[in-house]
Amino acid sequence: MCGIVGYIGFQKASPILLAGLSKLEYRGYDSAGMATIEKNKIKIVKDKGRVENLYHLDETKKLEGSIGIAHTRWATHGIPSKINSHPHADNSNSFCVVHNGIIENYMELKKFLEENGYHFLSDTDTEVVPNLIDYYYQKEEQEDGQKVLRAVKQACSKLIGSFSLEILSVYMPDHMIVVRKDSPLVIGKSNDENYVASDIPAILGYTKDFYLLENFEYVVLSRDKIDFYDQDLNPIQKHTTTITWDAMAADKSGFDDYMLKEIMEQPTSIRETIGSRLDSDKCNFDELSFTKDYLSTLHQIYIIACGTAMHAGLAVKNTMEHLCKIHTEVDIASEFRYRNPLIDEKTLCIFISQSGETADTLAALKLSKENHAKTIAITNVLGSSISREADSAIYTHAGPEIAVASTKAYTSQITLMLLLIIYFAEVLENTDTAELKKIKDALLGLPNKIEDILKNTDTVATIAKNLFKEKDVFYLGRGIDYTTAQEASLKLKEISYIHSESYAAGELKHGTIALIEKDVNVIGIMTDPNLVKKTVSNMEEIITRGALTTAVVSDATLKLVDSSLFHNIIVVPDTITYLSPIITIVPLQLLAYYVSKEKGLDVDKPRNLAKSVTVE
Repeated sequence: MCGIVGYIGFQKASPILLAGLSKLEYRGYDSAGMATIEKNKIKIVKDKGRVENLYHLDETKKLEGSIGIAHTRWATHGIPSKINSHPHADNSNSFCVVHNGIIENYMELKKFLEENGYHFLSDTDTEVVPNLIDYYYQKEEQEDGQKVLRAVKQACSKLIGSFSLEILSVYMPDHMIVVRKDSPLVIGKSNDENYVASDIPAILGYTKDFYLLENFEYVVLSRDKIDFYDQDLNPIQKHTTTITWDAMAADKSGFDDYMLKEIMEQPTSIRETIGSRLDSDKCNFDELSFTKDYLSTLHQIYIIACGTAMHAGLAVKNTMEHLCKIHTEVDIASEFRYRNPLIDEKTLCIFISQSGETADTLAALKLSKENHAKTIAITNVLGSSISREADSAIYTHAGPEIAVASTKAYTSQITLMLLLIIYFAEVLENTDTAELKKIKDALLGLPNKIEDILKNTDTVATIAKNLFKEKDVFYLGRGIDYTTAQEASLKLKEISYIHSESYAAGELKHGTIALIEKDVNVIGIMTDPNLVKKTVSNMEEIITRGALTTAVVSDATLKLVDSSLFHNIIVVPDTITYLSPIITIVPLQLLAYYVSKEKGLDVDKPRNLAKSVTVE
């Protein structure tokens, strides 16, 4: 969960590297550094803390090289410190690397290298890599232009774990070598200069043409050339992919924070995700080509994801079962892969990941394929690992999501899943067409309703002014509202650091009510007309114990409750129950945002978290 950037061209590298790192801080931000080659010497500048610290160092101002690598870190081995920051060099300062991922066998490699005369300065797993490259370089007897490349290949063959690497060497001062295994890496191609990054937004301002690397593809970059090799170092040809994202989409566009910008972009991201998939006759997923015979033979569907993406799966589980009549389970990827799940050729596995690089989700996908299940990836990133590994990939069109806390990706994921469910139901022909037409019409009306919510945020902002001092908050809901409670609770805790829990409202009396005392804040979500009276009954139990309550209701369910019972009321527009998680989460995203701002926190970069979880 680190970010890496590389540049080779004719411009001064350091400003480009710094700009790229600034766009990658959502991947990690406890330390940062960069290295260039100048006059056949590697120069390294690094420090603990945010990327902005590098701007103020005298050493940064002295970097003049036009080839460089850079890194922003999220610590996995060794505490955040200058010495543990990347880049890392070998003992002779002949090789320098930045690394995203984890080297699982680094202790064994470190011991091997120490026995061969190498010493180590940091506590990181990464420092073994440049020293291992140097070890194999010294062993190489054949003197030719590929000596460094062969040493890199030998070193990488000994690494167990995940890695994307950018490598500089004084033995090839006008080249950079990159390679990846199970960690993201893209190469941006331009005229007389080339770029490397963990994520596309870091270099989107310089090019829209990208090479997407497979595992163990080695790349040698010069200023005007890019050479690709397979894992046996045989030359291969690759084609660029053009990315249509607007570079401005990765900027704040006048907003104070990326998170607020991305919340406000949800009407657009939902419209873009719906795109041309809906029409009066059918829901269009031509890229899937599923048949009625295939879907009818399925015993079960698994929706597998982590964190917010898993909550998106929970939000559509009941809808999948109701409309498609197929048993559906939602699993946490990190648990799924270790519990020997029942998977076979009559299983469909759907994997959701904003980045398409989530390590546990990718591992679960591979496990499913090994057991002959058909797999679908739902992601926001064209060419990501999950989209390439799955049998089929379908994309949300949320655009770049930079804030660590996911907002527009979440609502786009639910939207796309609902479209997929409609498609399945239409293929299966087992759902009343009038009901499907009603859901389609409601989906098309979602963006306007969210726009209405976003125009009227005063009530939520006022609640936040009273909530931000609290230490505990509880979210309650029944049925589909409970899934919203789970995501709302996660949003609050991850950016405000307030202890927050979500519970199915009917579970209160089975233990949770012991935590309710005077002035504890409880937020009850009640948008399902069939369940609202049950949830109100549960809320009354906690009101009698002195809790401070906020009710989240729709225009319709507001008529079914006595609003005088509650200290605060948040009203959202009506929609059909299947779609309510998309509507209801928006004011609760804003609540988490405003609470965090009241506390003076960095909403885009919450502590201990990074955007893309590329390690277990």
